[in-house]
Amino acid sequence: MNWQGERWTAEQVLALAPDAASQKAGGKLSSPAPWSGTGVRDGALWGLCSGSGSKPYQTVIDLSGPAYRCSCPSRKFPCKHALGLLLLWATGEPMPDAEVPSWAAEWLTGRRERVEREAASYAGAQGADAGEGAAGAGDDGAAARRRADRIEQRERRIAAGATELEQRLTDLVRDGLAGADRSGYAQWDETAARMVDAQAPGLAARVRELGAITTSGAGWPSRLLEECALLHLLSEGFQRVADLPAPLAATARTRVGLTTDTAELLATAEPVRDDWLVLGRQDSDDGKLTTRRVWLRGERTGRMALLLSFGAAGRAPELALPVGLVLDADLAYYPGARPLRAALGRRYGTTNGSSTPTPAVTSAPEPAAAAAPARSAGADTASAAHAGATRAAGAAAQAPPGVDVSTALAAYGTALRDDPWLDAWPVVLSRVVPVPDAAALEALAGAGAPRGGQQGGGPGAAVESATRAGDDGWQLADAGGEFALPIDPRCTSNLWQLTAISGGAPLTVFGECGHRGFVPLTAWNGAPVALTSGTHRTGP
Repeated sequence: MNWQGERWTAEQVLALAPDAASQKAGGKLSSPAPWSGTGVRDGALWGLCSGSGSKPYQTVIDLSGPAYRCSCPSRKFPCKHALGLLLLWATGEPMPDAEVPSWAAEWLTGRRERVEREAASYAGAQGADAGEGAAGAGDDGAAARRRADRIEQRERRIAAGATELEQRLTDLVRDGLAGADRSGYAQWDETAARMVDAQAPGLAARVRELGAITTSGAGWPSRLLEECALLHLLSEGFQRVADLPAPLAATARTRVGLTTDTAELLATAEPVRDDWLVLGRQDSDDGKLTTRRVWLRGERTGRMALLLSFGAAGRAPELALPVGLVLDADLAYYPGARPLRAALGRRYGTTNGSSTPTPAVTSAPEPAAAAAPARSAGADTASAAHAGATRAAGAAAQAPPGVDVSTALAAYGTALRDDPWLDAWPVVLSRVVPVPDAAALEALAGAGAPRGGQQGGGPGAAVESATRAGDDGWQLADAGGEFALPIDPRCTSNLWQLTAISGGAPLTVFGECGHRGFVPLTAWNGAPVALTSGTHRTGP
């Protein structure tokens, strides 16, 4: 396997950065000047980066993770040195196929042995589940009973909390919703605290969302009533969970905050192996915890999956899968009426069109030539890296297959039928055109920019049609149809970046389709371009 031919794009590298500052700092280290002793072999990349001290920083990257180690004192993962080395590699800079130095080999060996042990444990757990682990059945049975007792106790506490929540919702509706905006956030915060005491974090989160609705603009009373109804449905459903079908009961338990242990899930659930394309990634921070959401789609099964990874406040989660990569692996889906969240199980090698195995993580094809996408912070410094990686690929990129607006709405409706508390469902839209809202179009017209796209038919007609349909905010319009999907007003994605990538022409966009509209996360302009920048702040 020639690792020189499997280089990533600069956008894929920058997508790994924990923040914009790291992107910029890594871009400054993407030239050969600060580097020495670089090399690549067997899925490992390493180098020495000169810094302010007398000794250079030792940086090594396991590309099959990816995973990183650097001797610098930074607490960010990956650090700027790892990002700089990856960007240097992405430019097509020649790196010798050399013997791995001892300082890098020690870490790589330890990491890969740990991965092999985890894979063996995973396989052993599956064998035990099939009846091969009868020797310890007695001990396992006792542990299972203790765990069942703990779960039962917690469910009783949650049921008591749900009963209290029902009373509070009844009082709210009896007193009327019109004055809910005058009572402030304190009542919601106090109710949420009561749900936390009842060990129902899912109910607590939904109560906090109720408190934010009163300041969400015109029409908030109807939205508050809708969310109260859904919260009532959840609390009532959990109190009658024994009467629900098993998949819906699992969904209700998950929504109130009862989780399935990941190790147990991997040991007992039927794995789904596929080549999983990373469609999008988003980080959110509530001040206490950073949550990373990574969306995947199986190339053979067509199934969507959501991976969650967590990190302490101010630190990026460990799961680092750049948008556009393809991962050959097992996924285990968490139980539910409409399974979406999954746990990453065993990783395998893939093939690159021949019998030669490639790393467990491989890059999607890169474009031979494409218009330069709008870049996030730090990408300007690494623009040469993107151009070099693009030239090295020499093959046209393929955006994932998508659907039109009507099919996307139908997919969300089908998922909502199974899970009534579902906020959104991941979809890939094909041949859509971003349409700015009326205020943005007027600003463009005032600056001398054309209001629509092309004249007559085609994408320009889709823009004009969507604009005439109403001035209800940004939209994504079908290039060849008469339908448009509104952008969720809560969206934090860079919509002007999306508009610049489109240039009035149809493109493929991945995002979440929900009851408030569509949230675009990734667009394809040859290579995939992430539309989110930085970490989304959540919480009151």
